Amino acid sequence: MPNTTQPSLSMAEVEQFIEDGFVRLDHAFGTDVARLCLAELWSAMGLSPDRPEEWRQPVVRLGFMTQPPFVEAANTPRLHDAYDALAGKGRWIAPNGLGTFPVRFPSEQDPGDAGWHVDVSFGTDNPDFMQWRANVKSRGRALLMLFLFSDVGPDDAPTRIRVGSHKAIARQLLPYGEQGMTLGELAAGNFGDTESCDEVLATGAQGTVYLCHPFLVHAAQPHRGKEPRFMAQPPLLPRGEFDPALPPSPVQIAIRKACGLEF
Repeated sequence: MPNTTQPSLSMAEVEQFIEDGFVRLDHAFGTDVARLCLAELWSAMGLSPDRPEEWRQPVVRLGFMTQPPFVEAANTPRLHDAYDALAGKGRWIAPNGLGTFPVRFPSEQDPGDAGWHVDVSFGTDNPDFMQWRANVKSRGRALLMLFLFSDVGPDDAPTRIRVGSHKAIARQLLPYGEQGMTLGELAAGNFGDTESCDEVLATGAQGTVYLCHPFLVHAAQPHRGKEPRFMAQPPLLPRGEFDPALPPSPVQIAIRKACGLEF
């Protein structure tokens, strides 16, 4: 692990987050912790890394995992420092686990879940997830995070990211105020306003974390590699509602810049 007495993110990386909507944090958690988590995940699936003949589904979804290795992975000093830098010091809740886990296996089958989307964050008591909502203040979500528990190369179903797409979503949400929009409404145009964005892949070594703006447009893809891909995609939860009395965090600055608002 690198020296955690140094800031996890430089000012240039914070500016990159504001402009691009994400930043990659290498060595965010240790490979020893990752291996403990992998053992738990294999056990939860009832599968084995030594029996590939049993990997019959393109994706297996696991829920929120609260065992100690997952809590440790989500709460390293390096990550806490980065949470402060992007979401605002003291404005987020320390994760008590990680999830969900879409575990992707090499497969010829269409996984059926590879469409572009944003992760909405409130109204989640509705059984129809297309009715879940997001608003311009990003109620209920401080960050979207991608935790890589296995090495992920270009063929290993890395998440696709539309660079800078969070700006278009902020502008789309702005007229709808507190009530925001449902996922169905946001997706009605198939996120056409973000089609011109550059696309990057969330690749990296085991222990890498992508810290993403809540409005970032992203998508899964089929697995064309040889080894399963293990990734968690949790939110970082905010400690409270947006407080205009506090200096804006980089998450809020990105929204205000996109909407042409003063900050």
